[in-house]
Amino acid sequence: MLTRRLDEAREAYKKNDPEASRSAHAAGGEGSVARNGNAMEDHRNAQGKYLKSVIYGGLDGTITTFAAVAGVAGANLSAGIVLIMGFANLIADGLSMSIGDYLSSKSEAEYQAAERAREAWEVRHFPEGEKQELREIYQARGMAAPDAAAVVDIIAKDEQAWIDIMMIEELGILPDEDSPVKGAIATFASFGIFGLLPVLAYVVGLFIPGIDSLRFPLACLLTGATLFGLGALKTRITGRNWFFSGLEMLLVGGIAAAAAYLVGSLLGGLA
Repeated sequence: MLTRRLDEAREAYKKNDPEASRSAHAAGGEGSVARNGNAMEDHRNAQGKYLKSVIYGGLDGTITTFAAVAGVAGANLSAGIVLIMGFANLIADGLSMSIGDYLSSKSEAEYQAAERAREAWEVRHFPEGEKQELREIYQARGMAAPDAAAVVDIIAKDEQAWIDIMMIEELGILPDEDSPVKGAIATFASFGIFGLLPVLAYVVGLFIPGIDSLRFPLACLLTGATLFGLGALKTRITGRNWFFSGLEMLLVGGIAAAAAYLVGSLLGGLA
């Protein structure tokens, strides 16, 4: 098991703290020992496994749904039309995006499985050729020929590790065990939840008629807060400053919404 704690190592890097980095890589430190007493590192944090699907599903749902709301509002159409367009977009675009996520992830997983099967076959039937390929890769990176040969001989003692390394070094394929179904569900749920917020003001307006004039400004406020929040959440992946990441996403989404509102205003006379 590895002794490094990845979360602590990342924090040390962000803070430019060499001492904390050394502590994160040292055995026996806080958080490095599992209940069975073995040092270990959780490379795939369970709560962050589908964070990418949640973030980008939410961003797409928020921007596209608000674009529909802004376009209809710009055309000065009724609240009923806003609700129809908003919910139609939520269902149709949400399904389209989640199905696309599922199919692309499934295709990638099938490709990886096929390439791994081929590499395994080559390792078993032509091991010397595979060793030579790996030696050439390491030598091309500047490793001396004797060192490359020694490293490859050590790697070749474990067939599964050998295949893993060939997948990465020769094909550039990193292992990905994420479930395409769970990723698609995360995308659809995020799209629906965050995409609902831009039309929520109009839903509330059905029960509180007195806020008619505030529906679109409230939709703008909810959308802006959602975009900023998702942009800030994105830093869990990118590691950027949360405030500037949130502001960037707010500006990008604002441009899309403003364009939709302008188109609706220009073409409103056609309705």
